[in-house]
Amino acid sequence: MRAAALSIRRWLRNPVVLVALAAGLIAFSVQPGDVGSADTTHRLQSTHSFWTDQPPVFPDEYPEFGIHGRDGSLQSWYGIGQSLLMLPFDMVGTWVENHAIFASYDGHDPSVREIVVTYNVNILISILTALICFRLLRQFLFSVLQAAVGALALLVLTTHLHYTQNMMENNYIGLLTLAGFSWQFEWLRTGSRRALWIGSSAFGLNLLTRLTTGMDLLAGALFIALLLWFEGVRGAALWSRAKSYIAGCLPAYAFFGLMDRLYQYHRFGSFFNTYISVVAREARQRDPALPANYPWETPFHVGFFGALFQPEKSIFLFDPLLILMILLAVVAWRRFSPAVRAYTITSALMLLGYICFYARYTVWSGDTAWGDRYVSTAAELATLLAVPLLLKLRPALPRAVWLAGIGIIAASAVIQVASVAFWCQLERDQMETLGHPTFVILLRLKNMVAFALGKMQAWGLDTPSMHEDPWDYVHYTTWNLLPFELRRAGFAPMWVFRLTLAMWWAGLAALAWVLLQLRSVLRHTGEEDSSAATAIRH
Repeated sequence: MRAAALSIRRWLRNPVVLVALAAGLIAFSVQPGDVGSADTTHRLQSTHSFWTDQPPVFPDEYPEFGIHGRDGSLQSWYGIGQSLLMLPFDMVGTWVENHAIFASYDGHDPSVREIVVTYNVNILISILTALICFRLLRQFLFSVLQAAVGALALLVLTTHLHYTQNMMENNYIGLLTLAGFSWQFEWLRTGSRRALWIGSSAFGLNLLTRLTTGMDLLAGALFIALLLWFEGVRGAALWSRAKSYIAGCLPAYAFFGLMDRLYQYHRFGSFFNTYISVVAREARQRDPALPANYPWETPFHVGFFGALFQPEKSIFLFDPLLILMILLAVVAWRRFSPAVRAYTITSALMLLGYICFYARYTVWSGDTAWGDRYVSTAAELATLLAVPLLLKLRPALPRAVWLAGIGIIAASAVIQVASVAFWCQLERDQMETLGHPTFVILLRLKNMVAFALGKMQAWGLDTPSMHEDPWDYVHYTTWNLLPFELRRAGFAPMWVFRLTLAMWWAGLAALAWVLLQLRSVLRHTGEEDSSAATAIRH
């Protein structure tokens, strides 16, 4: 017994374990119990259709959602990636939902099945993202302290936090892309074919979620090429590494590309088209007035500059750490290591690629979402090194840059905490009355203050469009967290509300304890690193 207690203590002094625990508790604390969007609801229905007799799309959902596939069947227009991810949790959630103790709940929102799926999937992705982010930062030779803080910064100082609550595909894509970078980088350093296979499989698996993640795949290749170039590899040596890289990557990419095409053929009877082309064809059949290039009819400058500067979607407003990363690159580029330089250029070009690709899309902004969801993941990855670099370069940075960095971090914390206060649909419905353009973040902060003070109606924030759907109105008028949703909806017994509220507070308390433990461990680690650096200098 004593040995087990000592073992647990050692584990709880391990910074990697503490980072993973913090990541899991952060995800636990922000869950609303539902998937958060119609898109993910439809993907979960596709998941359900894989192992039950239910269809992927119900007939009454068409034409608002769904397109016709082989034999006239209604099919979803999404990739299979996230649906596969949710499959085991959907099976468990369905079993739990059908248990006798939930009979009186009768499928009310949020459903028991969605609660099981969202909690498990989001906590799992959060933990894995933190661990792989920590791994990659250590590979870039950041200290344990810098890597741990950097991993947590990704989770809570970027839009990653919002998409931990609102279960779009974003965080899953980000996880796989980070894994691709990390293990392909390991191959470059060690020559391990296994590492190259793992990294390439992570990039390839992303293709099953969105085909546009082919840009992440290309970014991985660019990162490797830039790093080799910055480290002075030229001529025959460069060509040799390139051939080894291509030989290791292509089988994985071909396999997952084939899986995507087989799923496309299963649904639509073609290996070569995409669901976007089917959506466009059926939409033009229903509405001949649509332009011939639908859904790519948006003027390029509208989507491009909108993603950068529109107050409702600007990546700099929703992910302010981008500003810090740009500032550090300007003032300290010469101090960046080759790996940091290669990653900085690669992530910036990947972000630019996503912005350009979606600029002409009919809903370039991602429609109902916190920020521009199509480019949010690329923006998060572009900010990855901002906080670790700020810590690492602090002695060499001008005081004004350090203070600016602290200010940006504080602003990021406020913005991301605000992002999980309410359902992201709230501001969109308010803008139907309030008009455009609107600084969504300021509107969210105003909503938080008004709701806390009971001033929503007095301040003109309880708009008519919010009342169109009874369940949506319930969702709008409570904090977007499971205990408060259960209480507001009024379907769950009071003891269930009290139990979930107690568990939520316990989760926050556990998170505070883990962060204090991590602070203590990292301080000790930082002192050791400082002593070692002093010894080396002398």
